[in-house]
Amino acid sequence: MDIQIIKPIMMGVTITLGGACPAIAIGMIVTKALEAIGRNPESANDVRTTMILGVAFSEAIAIYALVCALIIKFV
Repeated sequence: MDIQIIKPIMMGVTITLGGACPAIAIGMIVTKALEAIGRNPESANDVRTTMILGVAFSEAIAIYALVCALIIKFV
């Protein structure tokens, strides 16, 4: 196969997996945080802080995937 055919396919795979996996992770993080707040409302501030930190790290993975896709495109 030619490299010009492989590049767009790999970019698509990178963006698809790099966007879908963090989206699933963010959904799981928020779900578990809401369950924890529902069980123990007094700890809502601590759980919310940890949840936001976890969501930020998960979102960073999506940004890394975007950077990798751009590297694939332009190199």
